[in-house]
Formats: sequence, structure tokens, C-alpha cells
Amino acid sequence: MGQHAVKILKLNTEQLIKMLNGALAEEWLAYYQYWIGARVMEGPMRSEVEPELLVHADQELNHAVQVVERIIQIGGTPILNPSQWMKHSECAYEEPTDPYIEVILNQNLIGERCAIKRYQQIAEFTHGKDHATHQMSIGILNEELEHEEDIESWLVDIERMREDFKKLRM
Repeated sequence: MGQHAVKILKLNTEQLIKMLNGALAEEWLAYYQYWIGARVMEGPMRSEVEPELLVHADQELNHAVQVVERIIQIGGTPILNPSQWMKHSECAYEEPTDPYIEVILNQNLIGERCAIKRYQQIAEFTHGKDHATHQMSIGILNEELEHEEDIESWLVDIERMREDFKKLRM
């Protein structure tokens, strides 16, 4: 972003950079949570869900790329050391110590809801003040909302399978 473009931003760029660095940390953690969870996951529907979780992981990585580019454009420095991710993240990282599919999906659902909150905050903070960041945050927010819907649908499907299995056993 050119110097003039930074000057016309009608917001506190330091605060925005802090918010974006938080989002950056959360995207890296989300990427890894999806990626490793897909690899260790066990249980019903694994073969259907695993490739989709890997797509979600790739989308989280793409979000990180967008956020880094925006931080640099507005004159900031992205988090340079992964050891800082947990410090800057408001979203928890849940180790997939229980590989059961429902546990993995619920961990990812919590992460998605946190990401939705983050991008909603960025969108509100930049609305009418920084159109580029606002548009970026809305685009990412829409993908996070899709991820939440996907996960909720898989969890419903698993519950329905459980209920159908119970009926068969009766």
C-alpha cells in the first residue's frame, strides 16, 4: 500500500495490525488443527470427512496469506515466530489426543466460531474506514461461516447414524 493510501485510512492502524496479527496466529493454528486432526481422525464417515477437513486446512492457510499481505500493505510486521502464535491468538488450539471424529469435529467447530467472532470484529472495525481490509475480512468470514455449517452438518449426520443404529438393535 502506498504512503498516501495508509494516510487516508480512518482508523488506528496499530490496533488494526494487532487484530490482524491475532487473526494470523489463529489461522496458522486452525490450519494445523484441521490438518493434523484429519490425519489422526478415526470413526464413522472418516473417509468422507477427511478430504474436506484438508480442504478447510488449505483455506485456512490461504486466509493466513491474505492477512500477512494486508499487514505488510498497511506498514505492519506480521508475527515472525511461531512461538508467538498462542500469545496472540484468542482462539484455543485443541490437541487431537482423542482421535474420534466427533471430538475432532467439535474441536474444529469451536475454532471456527472463534474465527467468525474475530473476522466479525475486524469487519466492524474497518467498515467505512478501510475498504480493502473490510472486504478481505468479509470474504474470510464467509468461508468461516461455510466451515461452521459443514461441521455442524457432519455432526448431525453422525448423530442420525447413531440413532439409526440404535433402532436397528431394538
